[in-house]
Amino acid sequence: MSKSTPRLLISLAALSCIGTLICWSSAPLFIKYLTGYLDLWTQNLLRYGAACLFWLPFLFIAAKKGQLPKSVWKRALLPFIPNIISQNLWAAAFYYIDPGFASLLSMTAFLWVIILSVIFFADERQHLSNRLFRLSIILSLVGLMGVMFFHPAFTHSYTIIGIAIVILYGLIWGLYAVAVKVAFRGIDSRTGFSVVSIYTVAALFVLTMFMGQPSKCLEMPFGGWAAVIISGITGIALGHVFYYISLRRLGTTTPSLVQLAQPFIVVVISYFVFSERLSVPQLVFGVVLVAGSALAILAKKDTATPTT
Repeated sequence: MSKSTPRLLISLAALSCIGTLICWSSAPLFIKYLTGYLDLWTQNLLRYGAACLFWLPFLFIAAKKGQLPKSVWKRALLPFIPNIISQNLWAAAFYYIDPGFASLLSMTAFLWVIILSVIFFADERQHLSNRLFRLSIILSLVGLMGVMFFHPAFTHSYTIIGIAIVILYGLIWGLYAVAVKVAFRGIDSRTGFSVVSIYTVAALFVLTMFMGQPSKCLEMPFGGWAAVIISGITGIALGHVFYYISLRRLGTTTPSLVQLAQPFIVVVISYFVFSERLSVPQLVFGVVLVAGSALAILAKKDTATPTT
C-alpha cells in the first residue's frame, strides 16, 4: 500500500461525512415542499420508491455474486417495523411545523438511541455511571424544553401535535437503530438497507392505497417530481451510503458529531425558502440541546444518526 493510500481513504471518509450532512440537511426541506402537493403517505411511498429502485441493481449484483445471505430477508423484518413507523412520523411532522424547528427537535433521537442501547445491551450500561452522560441528558432536556417553550405558536394545537410527532419519531428511530444493530450483525449495511427499503415500499403502497390520495401525484408539476426523485436518492439512498463509508473509516463519533450541524443548516435554508424564523431564545436553547447530544455521543462513542 502506498503512502498516499491512507490519506486518500481519510479524504474519502471526510467527503463522505460532508456528503451525509448535505443529503440529510436537504431532506426536511424537500419533504416540507412536497406537503403542498401530496399527503404524507403518498410522498413517503414515492420517495422511498425512488430510493428502493436506486438500490435494486446493487441487490441483484450481490445476489448474483452469492453475497446475499438468505437470512437477511428474515432479519430485515425486525428493523422494518420501527422504520416504517418512524418514516411516516417524520414526514407527518412537516404538515404541522417548519423544517428548522422539526430538525432541532429531532436531535433528541441521538439521546434516545443511547438510552435504548443502554437498556437493551448489558455491556453498555456502564455509561450510566459516566458523569458526562448524565450531564448530556440534563442539557438535552433543558434545551428541548426551551426550544419548545419559546416557539411563538407553542400553545397552538397544531404546533403541539407537530412537537409530539417529532419526539415520538425520535423514540421510534432509537428503536430502529437498536434493531439494525441486532438484526444486521455480519451483514453488509447496504444489503440490509436494500431489503428494508423493499419491505418499506410494500407497506407504504398498502397504506397509501387505504389512507392516501395517490391520484394527486398525477397533478403534481415537474418541480414536485424532481423533489421526489432527488430527495429519495439523496436523503434516503445516498445519505446512508455516505454515512456507512464515514463510519467504516472514522468510527462512529466523528460522523455523528458532524451531523449535529444539520439543524442549523436547515434553519438557515428554511429562513430563505419558507420564511421560517426561530427566536433568539429558541436558537440559544437549540445550541444547548445539540450540546447535550454532542456530550452523549462523546460519552458513549457508539450511536446512530436519524434517517430522513
